[in-house]
Amino acid sequence: MNDLGGRVALVTGGARGIGEAYVRALHAAGGRVVIADILEDAGRALAAELGERALFVSLDVTQETQWDAAVDASVQAFGAVDVLVNNAGIANAAPIEHLSTEKWDAVIAVNLTGTFFGCRAVVPVMKQQGKGSIINISSVEGMRGSAGLHGYTAAKFGVRGLAASLAVELGPFGIRVNSVHPGFINTSMTTRIDPAHLDIPLGRPGEPEDLAGTIVFLASDASSFTSGAEFVVDGGMIAGIPHR
Repeated sequence: MNDLGGRVALVTGGARGIGEAYVRALHAAGGRVVIADILEDAGRALAAELGERALFVSLDVTQETQWDAAVDASVQAFGAVDVLVNNAGIANAAPIEHLSTEKWDAVIAVNLTGTFFGCRAVVPVMKQQGKGSIINISSVEGMRGSAGLHGYTAAKFGVRGLAASLAVELGPFGIRVNSVHPGFINTSMTTRIDPAHLDIPLGRPGEPEDLAGTIVFLASDASSFTSGAEFVVDGGMIAGIPHR
């Protein structure tokens, strides 16, 4: 039931890191993938490696018109957009009294407004198709507070809430919307954090590939009755109270 043969998935931030893992997993499951990113060299190289079932499109998720172009390119190349993975994200941190408006605006623009733009851009196509799966990548920080990560936490709570409200609105059109909440994952975004300081019951940090199965599941018919749900993939990190 995880076969994605014939389906088209657009993945933002798909050129490297967690997004690249999603792209590779969706492609391996038989899907056609649209790699949307501002990293043109990495994105084009990945598309060339994967072959004819892959397409790179340049996309800054904060730009509305670029979203329209990315969706149009997906439809022209593959005839549909069956799956949207809103993965692109950034993080910054500062104590609240030192958190500049520029830092706040930047993280909200990419993580929350970019996700909103993506959902809005694909819905007309998905409504016409009568089906679709939107997967909003939130975070465990979208389920709890985190000192210093105020903009990131606010944005990820927003991504989680947007998935819930859209699930209610779009269900009658056959469009499913869910959120995924990764914990500590080894990527360039987390290099400054020592996982030894975190209480992860499974005893290790996550790797991008640890998330890929959840994405394939939500993109496929295996999750055909799943919408408005929140999938935590964190090695058990938020299941208990951390102890020092």
